[in-house]
Amino acid sequence: MFIGIDIGTSASKGVLVAEDGTVRRRVSRPHAVSTPRPGWFEHDAEDVWWRDFVAIARELVQTAEGERLNGLAVSGIGPCLLPADADGTPLRPAVLYGVDTRATVEISELTDLLGGEEILRRGGSPLTSQAVGPKLRWLAVNEPQVWGRTRMLLMASSFLVHRLTGRYVLDHQSASQCSPLYDLGRREWAADWAAVVAPGLPLPELVWPTEVVGRVSKAAFHATGLPEGLPVTAGTIDAWAEATSVGVRSPGDAMVMYGTTMFLVQVVAQPRPHPGLWTTSGVFPGTSTLAAGMATSGAVTDWLRGLVGGTFEDLVARAADVPAGSRGLLVLPYFAGERTPLFDPSARGVIAGLTLSHGPGELYRAVLEGIAYGVRHNLEAMTEAGGATRRLVAVGGGTQGGLWTQIVSDVTGLPQQLTRESIGASLGDAMLAASAHGVDVTDWNPVVHTVEPGPSGPYDEFYARYRSLYPATADISHFLAAQQHLSARPE
Repeated sequence: MFIGIDIGTSASKGVLVAEDGTVRRRVSRPHAVSTPRPGWFEHDAEDVWWRDFVAIARELVQTAEGERLNGLAVSGIGPCLLPADADGTPLRPAVLYGVDTRATVEISELTDLLGGEEILRRGGSPLTSQAVGPKLRWLAVNEPQVWGRTRMLLMASSFLVHRLTGRYVLDHQSASQCSPLYDLGRREWAADWAAVVAPGLPLPELVWPTEVVGRVSKAAFHATGLPEGLPVTAGTIDAWAEATSVGVRSPGDAMVMYGTTMFLVQVVAQPRPHPGLWTTSGVFPGTSTLAAGMATSGAVTDWLRGLVGGTFEDLVARAADVPAGSRGLLVLPYFAGERTPLFDPSARGVIAGLTLSHGPGELYRAVLEGIAYGVRHNLEAMTEAGGATRRLVAVGGGTQGGLWTQIVSDVTGLPQQLTRESIGASLGDAMLAASAHGVDVTDWNPVVHTVEPGPSGPYDEFYARYRSLYPATADISHFLAAQQHLSARPE
């Protein structure tokens, strides 16, 4: 039996899986994100990460009573920044991944100081709100009392590993998103740049997500109920664990995650760093990945449903009766700025072509089509960066119902595979734990359906207009974004 536990943005999930891949138990606990200021997104590591982990672990252990537990792996949101003291005690709430935009000044400063082209060449990714380095610099400047006590750089997975085993480690995949602290070509910390960005901070030992890094301590046993001595595998960031859960591990394999945001991970043989993507270490030793993330996807569909009322089922049914092209509507889904490949936090949503004849069905379909155009944009950037999508697997809640996945396949011209289990990162964690013990997990999560692309219809022409609409409206969006920031400031 193997346990996988993942700490997500809005919920934590855990699974207990038998050696043949049978899922014996699923546990989920919702939690909230703290937004103390505009552009700030945080989690309390004790109240969210550790409390959720303990509760889920105890339920899974109770289910496994009488059966042998062989291993555990964890994953979590990332890249994020949890400063901790020498004992691993959190010193402030964790600063979350790219949705947290507090370090914009530091991004600009470090890019000027180290050189944008050199950062891209050495680290594989430009400095954006996704990068940990600028957030460390922000911490040193804005919270010097916290910085002065910081002796550990932790993320959700490494915090849990430390709490369970006492080991201060970070997996290569997570570390490669600590730009500009990590040298992607050498697969090691960039000590010279780390001395500039985070002087005096001891960096964690680097390991691969597949490595067993320690065993559950006596103290952790008393807290969680997990057997003392249970092997703990390092794990990684949740999106990469989710990609593992659907067999994305060979060059050309790619995952597209339909969730609150849209996220893509593709394994590549020889990546070429791209200014519009994140190039990172992979999950398995020696591998590399390209990653892309849209700032919104399901968040926009949820916003629209709340605006017009009714249920998702009703909106999907209405949208299914609307022809491709949404009767002349085109949406830029940048309702929370955009991450890849634009890296523009001041981009804004646009609905072009509205008339009095358009209704909820046209609007909903246009939103789905706009997100699909964003997926195509990112996949084209991945091709430019040395990727070649030979196999695309779709995961996440947005795959239910069929319309959205069909639109994405029609827009991109690519089939999408759907697997038996869509549990997500926690299943990938259990796979990592099992693989570390020599278990063959190849057949744990087989493909059960393939969405085949239909005729592209008007989509190629609409996509070309989609690509031209952003530069045509960017100045206006930036002006409006500035006004929104002004109105959000406290008096």
